[in-house]
Amino acid sequence: MTVPVVLAPLVRGSTWRRAVFLLLGGVLALPYALLAATFAQLLGNDDVPRPVGAGLLLVAAVLAAVPVFLAGSRALEIAAARALLAVDLPEPAPVHRIDRETRLRAALWIALHLLTGALVLFAAISAFPMALVFLAGLAGVDTGVGPGDGFGPFDPDHPVAAGLAGLALLVALGYAVAGLGALAASMAPVLLGPAQAERIAALEARSARLAERNRLARELHDSVGHALTVATLQAGAARELIDSDPEFTRRALRAIEETSRRAMDDLDHVLGLLRENDDGRGPAPTAPQATLAGLDRLVADTRAAGLAVESRVSGALADLPAVVSREGYRIVQEGLTNAARHGRGPVRLRVAVPDGCLEIELVNGLRGTTGPGGGGRGLDGMRERVLLLGGRLTAGPEGDRWRVRAVLPAPRGETR
Repeated sequence: MTVPVVLAPLVRGSTWRRAVFLLLGGVLALPYALLAATFAQLLGNDDVPRPVGAGLLLVAAVLAAVPVFLAGSRALEIAAARALLAVDLPEPAPVHRIDRETRLRAALWIALHLLTGALVLFAAISAFPMALVFLAGLAGVDTGVGPGDGFGPFDPDHPVAAGLAGLALLVALGYAVAGLGALAASMAPVLLGPAQAERIAALEARSARLAERNRLARELHDSVGHALTVATLQAGAARELIDSDPEFTRRALRAIEETSRRAMDDLDHVLGLLRENDDGRGPAPTAPQATLAGLDRLVADTRAAGLAVESRVSGALADLPAVVSREGYRIVQEGLTNAARHGRGPVRLRVAVPDGCLEIELVNGLRGTTGPGGGGRGLDGMRERVLLLGGRLTAGPEGDRWRVRAVLPAPRGETR
């Protein structure tokens, strides 16, 4: 059933939620109204000395104003605006990081919430019952209202006019609530919006998430790219030797299976992390933890793919900080992948751990006139890894060879 456009604001779910928000303000305003009524009676009593009444009034005004400026009150208003007004507001900053301007904006919002809520609550407990009485009289129900019991300009002696007036009053009340609710939803970001500290915190969190997602993209590029390269080379070799060397074919298929399984594990891990953090409010995802501890297996897989690798390791890889070991592994992996795709063997790999740094060097022959990994995402990812750790990377042709050399700082005592 299609609702007429003119009546849509009255039946919309958001209008009812906003009405609850406004009534909540009215409920919170009741203690203030009772306090004001009490002091009006107190100050109107001639038996109470004026100085005593004024002093009590000053103390009561201070006590009544304090909750409006509390950071906890702002946090409660933010929670209510999120749930009932459907306004996207950031998490409140810690109390010590809220500035004066933010407190003043929040105090103004709370005051307006209490005022509009009080008006809506007053209308609900006065105009609403009166309108129902008129409508009931129009329907012929005995409401106990007799001649002379009129409500201002509304006269029960004329039930049709009074009933129509009651209906108009209900509709007007509904539109008033809808309008005040829409106004509250539009003003909430202005008065409850983030403080400068909250904006900075949100930007820092967003930057951290973007940086880690970029890292995950590099991890996938290196891991899956390496697996596909190894699988392609193994499949090509197995196709050529399937009749003459069945044993090699079996080994190649086994290597393809193992490499693909590890790549799928990495892919599932990363995609799972991204799904868990799609709302952007969870903690930053953590990248897969491949380190130089798996260097021997990485070299063995590359050799099994048909690329000759001469590996030389010096120094204690286990003593490297975790972040350096992870980035070093991915640099070696990407270098071997580029050599398999674009270059020719043998590849000379040197990994050394002199005092305070990690050195990685890969040298292989050029294939034709193009260098392996001379551009594109692979080499860009290697440069990003090195720069993020404050290291140095050089890559380019040297005669008929292609050389990649990376130096990463590895201060002792770090375990990140």
